Amino acid sequence: MSSTVLIVEDVDTVASTLEIALSVMPEIDVATAASAEQAWGLIQARTSPLAAIVTDLQMRGMDGFELIELIRAHPLHRSVPIMVITGSSDPDAPERVRQLGGNAFFTKPYSPILVREKLEQLLDHDLPTS
Repeated sequence: MSSTVLIVEDVDTVASTLEIALSVMPEIDVATAASAEQAWGLIQARTSPLAAIVTDLQMRGMDGFELIELIRAHPLHRSVPIMVITGSSDPDAPERVRQLGGNAFFTKPYSPILVREKLEQLLDHDLPTS
């Protein structure tokens, strides 16, 4: 049975690169959302938790910080691993993400291979085996 990883990214080329890098993972389906609002709608509509969420921080409207807060407050999704990939130069961003419950932080430019490896580690650790 497949698990779904949601990529939340408003830059098409970044979303496509991540989608390609993550789609080679066995038993993983990749979904994308172009905004935090769109992602939140998809998350709320689910009846089962996502495998993981990979999000940007800097997006129009709702930002990644707000999205992480909403996810961590949602009973069904509060323990879903969250990875952040951002171009933010804010030196406080990694600590803020950690305090909000983020599991990994990458700055742009990033290595898609390292992102995939970290996601594999998080999924091996956080997902129950069946």
